[in-house]
Amino acid sequence: MPLPAWPKLRPIALLLALIWLGACATDGSSALCPPVPAYPQAVQAQAAAELVNLPADSAIEQLLTDYSSLRAQLRACRGE
Repeated sequence: MPLPAWPKLRPIALLLALIWLGACATDGSSALCPPVPAYPQAVQAQAAAELVNLPADSAIEQLLTDYSSLRAQLRACRGE
C-alpha cells in the first residue's frame, strides 16, 4: 500500500511557510533585534543622582553596568 502524499510534502510545506513568514520581516537584522528604549535627559539625570547615593557595595550598580552593556549590544545589533 503506497504512503499518502502528505508526509512527502510536509518538508516542502514547512519550507514555503518559513519563506512566507520571512517575507514579513522589514529588514533582516533589525527585525531580530528589539528596540533600545530612549530615556529623556531628566530621567537620566535623576538616575545618575540616585546612583551616586547608593552604598558602595550596592548590587544595583552591577545590574546597571550589565544593562548598559546590553543596550550597547542592542544598538550594535540594530546598526545604530
